[in-house]
Amino acid sequence: MPATPNSGPAEAGALAIDLAALAANWRFLAALCGRAECSAVIKADGYGIGLETAMRALLSAGCKTFFVANVAEGERARAISGEPTIYVLEGLAPGAAQRLAGASLRPALSSLAEIEEWAALGRMIGRSLEAALHFDTGMNRLGLSPHDAAAAAAIANGVSVTLVMSHFVCSQWPEHPHIARQIAEFDLVRAHFPGAPASLSNSSGIFLPSKPHHHLTRPGYALYGGNPQPAAKNPMRPVVRLEARILSVREVAAGGTVGYDATWTAARPSRIATIGVGYADGIPISASREGGAEAIVGGARCPFVGRVSMDFIGLDVTDAAPGAARRGAFAELLGETIGVDELAARSGTIGYEILTRLGRRFARRYAGD
Repeated sequence: MPATPNSGPAEAGALAIDLAALAANWRFLAALCGRAECSAVIKADGYGIGLETAMRALLSAGCKTFFVANVAEGERARAISGEPTIYVLEGLAPGAAQRLAGASLRPALSSLAEIEEWAALGRMIGRSLEAALHFDTGMNRLGLSPHDAAAAAAIANGVSVTLVMSHFVCSQWPEHPHIARQIAEFDLVRAHFPGAPASLSNSSGIFLPSKPHHHLTRPGYALYGGNPQPAAKNPMRPVVRLEARILSVREVAAGGTVGYDATWTAARPSRIATIGVGYADGIPISASREGGAEAIVGGARCPFVGRVSMDFIGLDVTDAAPGAARRGAFAELLGETIGVDELAARSGTIGYEILTRLGRRFARRYAGD
């Protein structure tokens, strides 16, 4: 991971992305999957690190199957390589069929109408088109009803079904009763598609004691350093490191306030550093709540104070070494000490949101490609 953002130009924020860690995380998960193939989810612009960059690193690591959110992401992924299998999770969006077929993308079909439309396009162009069939076993978001499995099998004879899939609701909690119910319901669905590969496990599902890996797993969050087991130590390597430049340091007397609406009042004479990032860069405004986020300055934890604004955040650097908390120095918001899950928890959100909202104003530096 690059450790010298100070050597670059004077950007307010520097986002270092460790592609070697991304590749290592995929290889670690692939080893846990045993005989099942390990794919990679690269939707939401590669969870914020860049779809193209993430895909190239994962291809080099050995990944052969990818999942994206929509046809536009699928076309970007296909432009990287014509070889991998690419599934589109939103399925067959209205008007997208020709684009999907033209880019050799496989939609995760979520309704009988989508199956019929995809089969009709295949007949029109004279070949059976490949697709996944996505069944809803509890998420109540997208997916065919398990009760429609027989009907789906009957009309899918015009489609090359390369995958039957569903999605766990709460696999991060191994004892949750939903898990066993979903596995059982998915097994009933699969019986209608003998011989078709199956996929149920996301990042957390890979770690379940029952190992419901089937033929293909679909990790996303864990690849990018998120903890797939919130109740256990994170086994994944951090992929992103975010540092922000200190723009100013000032003395604030006891009783003085910081930021909009005077939400924080100094209980003692304090030194306040202002860093040049804010909610426009993806740092949640809720990160400044009581007991909220912290940054590392010279090895010391320094809490956010005042309200996170569009472009600025205040840090209480009173307990940091004066030489460390100086104009032009960097404060670490994400890295080895404060991981994405901690920043998310202190902000009252989830790590997925933190990663996927990382702003484009940061200077991005990639290492380990």
